[in-house]
Amino acid sequence: MNTKIAEEFLTRCFRPDETIALLLRRENPLATTQRVVRLEQVLAPRHLAWLRHENVNGANVYVAVNPLRPGSRKRTKDSIAEVRHLYLDIDVDGENRLAALRASEVIPSPSTIISTSRDKYQVFWRVEGYDFDQQESTLKLLAVAFGGDPACTDRNRVLRIPGFENRKYDPAYAVTVEYPNDSVWQPGDFRLGQFAGIAIPLGGQTSLQSSGGQHTDSEADWAWTLRQLTLGNDAIALTLELANRRPDKPNPLYYAQRTVDLASARIALLDGTAIESVIALLVRRRSDEIPELICVSRAREIATTAQRMIARHKFASIHQPKENHNATA
Repeated sequence: MNTKIAEEFLTRCFRPDETIALLLRRENPLATTQRVVRLEQVLAPRHLAWLRHENVNGANVYVAVNPLRPGSRKRTKDSIAEVRHLYLDIDVDGENRLAALRASEVIPSPSTIISTSRDKYQVFWRVEGYDFDQQESTLKLLAVAFGGDPACTDRNRVLRIPGFENRKYDPAYAVTVEYPNDSVWQPGDFRLGQFAGIAIPLGGQTSLQSSGGQHTDSEADWAWTLRQLTLGNDAIALTLELANRRPDKPNPLYYAQRTVDLASARIALLDGTAIESVIALLVRRRSDEIPELICVSRAREIATTAQRMIARHKFASIHQPKENHNATA
């Protein structure tokens, strides 16, 4: 554990007069502590010693990646002052995805790369000229293009501070950092337009539930797709047919690809197929349609989404209230 590393990281990310948010989170028992303070307060030896003490005693240490408005008391979206960083959370196949990122010609070199645990990374780009909507859309494209966590797109996101230890593991993992580039990048430096069509629906998955007892068009598509796949109809042909049926969608082909692949992953998993085999199936199916860079990460995300759907359904079935046969009408 090295608070000098933490001090250098925070000094690189923020100005002395800026307000930042720290978050301490314990895993067992689960508990969180948040501090909203100015940077110079955090860098004081007494405060750094307190963070070190908390980390030694089991707390993970995080910081919001964007500065807060002066006078803020909470780390809400509305309290964020400006976009300071773009970021990518890579928690699967880290070495390969980081290598692809380093070699890419569509994005600039990262400002900061944090090793949060074995084969897992958090990547920062220091930026200027972004508004909040631009930041969110770019973060989604980065997640699609390089296999990052698609949930890590909030402007008030917190990420780990290097120099401390990741206490989720036993033994704890020392969080390290490197600084490949000192430049400040602008929106034009991120040329991710080729991934825009694929990234459109990242914020919302295929709807499988509706309110008021009425079935949505998406639910009807889902039921139709499951039925056709169960009957043994070809997935590629079904994709094209579904895309033609839904010209109202912002990206009909993406919608159809995802619906068909999610349904087939669910069917395969329920039949006992191993998740890695399901991922391989989806990669083979879409390798001619989707850029190689994102085909595997897309397939893994869809397979794990199908896995969670199955788990949620089983949980709901087990915990569904039993009908009270003694109740009067």
